[in-house]
Amino acid sequence: MTGPKSAGLRWGDWVFAGLMILLAVICVLLGNWQMARLAEKEALIVAVDERLTSEPIPAPDQAQWPGLDLEQWNFQPVTLAGSYRYTQTVTVFTSLANARGRFSGPGYWVVTPFELDAGGTVFVNRGFVPQEYQEQAALGDLHGDDPGSITIVGLFRPGEAVGFMAPEPNMSDRIEWVRNPERLAAMVDPALAPIAPFYVDLLAAGAGDLPQGGETVVEFTNNHLGYALTWYGFAVVAVVMVGFWLWRQQRRPSRIGQ
Repeated sequence: MTGPKSAGLRWGDWVFAGLMILLAVICVLLGNWQMARLAEKEALIVAVDERLTSEPIPAPDQAQWPGLDLEQWNFQPVTLAGSYRYTQTVTVFTSLANARGRFSGPGYWVVTPFELDAGGTVFVNRGFVPQEYQEQAALGDLHGDDPGSITIVGLFRPGEAVGFMAPEPNMSDRIEWVRNPERLAAMVDPALAPIAPFYVDLLAAGAGDLPQGGETVVEFTNNHLGYALTWYGFAVVAVVMVGFWLWRQQRRPSRIGQ
């Protein structure tokens, strides 16, 4: 008496196998995309490192603001010539960790309009102050004597995106939650328009001075290699699983014949 015959593969088995192979191909393509993003992110990090150590250049003037590629300027040291409008200062809530200066924790960025000699206004983040200095900062009392028209040096920064969870600004206390030039513009004298679509982080001043400048955070999330390896791993697992499944299906006993 002969043993049971193999049932062989049915059309449904091949459809399932085809879908699994398609899934594996998609995983490979996603892995390739993450590797491409990794190369772009590494090139960006190199470019930013070069910008940070470069000599300051004049910030784009208002004629260049429409259509300006903000990311191409991000972290570029720039110079601005003009005058602070201290009474128009806005404080932006933050919690400063890994501070370079002596102050850290909950507090505010002190963001003051800087009216350019050539026309237009750029918001300048003059630095960080602890919570207890918020009122003084908002009143424009943390600047000493008004220096008039000066030239300052800082880092070019694109405006921060406004998330859907961001609270509305506190107009009476001059408190904002994001360093977004468009939102900040709504809190200052309209005569300061046009407002630049970027802001500038001031560099560090004297030790212990407030506002505490030089606190720009320069970091980039770069998990693309891990994501790529995960997708490639899924592709390998899918191929191995479908191969094993087809082998098992090929060897299952036939229900007819002995």
